[in-house]
Amino acid sequence: MAAPFSPRPGFRPNNRRFGNRGPVKKEALHAINERITAPMIRLVGDNTVNDIVELRVALQEAQKQELDLVEISPTANPPVCRIMDYQKFLYEQKRKQKEIKANSAKVIVKEVRLGPQTDDHDFNFKLNHAIKFLKDGNKVKVDVFFRGRTIVYKEQGEAILLRFADALLEYGKPEAMPKLEGKRMIMMITPKK
Repeated sequence: MAAPFSPRPGFRPNNRRFGNRGPVKKEALHAINERITAPMIRLVGDNTVNDIVELRVALQEAQKQELDLVEISPTANPPVCRIMDYQKFLYEQKRKQKEIKANSAKVIVKEVRLGPQTDDHDFNFKLNHAIKFLKDGNKVKVDVFFRGRTIVYKEQGEAILLRFADALLEYGKPEAMPKLEGKRMIMMITPKK
């Protein structure tokens, strides 16, 4: 006789033969209707008397209005329940969260690269780009890249970054002093609000 099948720990086969009964359902965010366990509740709502009542009375009132009884605050004494259309409530919550997410400011970082011996024309050209980025509300990451032996000009790189930050003081402010990371000296500038 063959040995019984023993899957690895955590293994859930997708086959009826192994006893899988389909996807696991999520628990509801709030206790609704018959899932409310407290015998006495504080009933609130638009078309109801705001008072402490028995659970069965509140359920009857919800059925009469063809709505759901939803436990809003389970930790209160007695728990607070409201008569409402639960599916509509969930839909509106989801829509509000989507709207908040869409309206939240997404921080975009634009990069401007300089060299330790960048001349005035290139400096002003990149400065104008940085001003445009800051006016649009984006952060600007200014870095000086040292190629080969130009790493010996660290002081020039720091001086050019400080000059760049000084020229942008009207539009943004530096988060910190320039710092050297490998062959790059970096400084972040945030827009003024």
